[in-house]
Amino acid sequence: MGKVIVIEHLTLDGVMQAPGHPDEDRRNGFRHGGWANQGQDPSMQEVMSAYMSGAWALLAGRTTYERFADYWPRQEPSSFAQALRRVRKYVVSTTLTEPLKWENSVVLGGDAPDAVATLKNELPENLVVFGSGVLVRSLLPRNLVDELIVMIHPLALGSGHRLFTDDGSDLTAFRLADCTTTGTGVIIAAYRPAGQ
Repeated sequence: MGKVIVIEHLTLDGVMQAPGHPDEDRRNGFRHGGWANQGQDPSMQEVMSAYMSGAWALLAGRTTYERFADYWPRQEPSSFAQALRRVRKYVVSTTLTEPLKWENSVVLGGDAPDAVATLKNELPENLVVFGSGVLVRSLLPRNLVDELIVMIHPLALGSGHRLFTDDGSDLTAFRLADCTTTGTGVIIAAYRPAGQ
């Protein structure tokens, strides 16, 4: 059985929306797209590579999947783009149907936590999640996230979709497993569930 490993770029005020490029996600008039680019550092790539070098599959919510499927196949060849093209992609969605346009993609329908719990038990490889805030928030109460890697950038945006929202969710406790600071001031922290 593999683990569910969530990797997120966050600002100091918890925003996760559109870290990669200006047009990534303009929902609700968001105008700060690409905010994570100024914090790029080789140590961030090392963290990503460590989780993408062994046996793994991509797990994504519909919105993140559609943005990745639209963006990454059109990029210049790179180790990250090639890894995303090659890997099996599991998409949690109640609206998408197969066949999906991005190769090696499979729809997981129905209740998201149930579908992910079943998949997690069936697969030997890790399931790596980027973005997919709605999906991640649905997995946390069911204790389906085994590791949460957050790259905390030293800026506050004041607006945008956040990883943790004020929706009345139950308390979730984590314990710090590892932490490093990059040359650009990004804190890379690895957390694991602390239990009850």
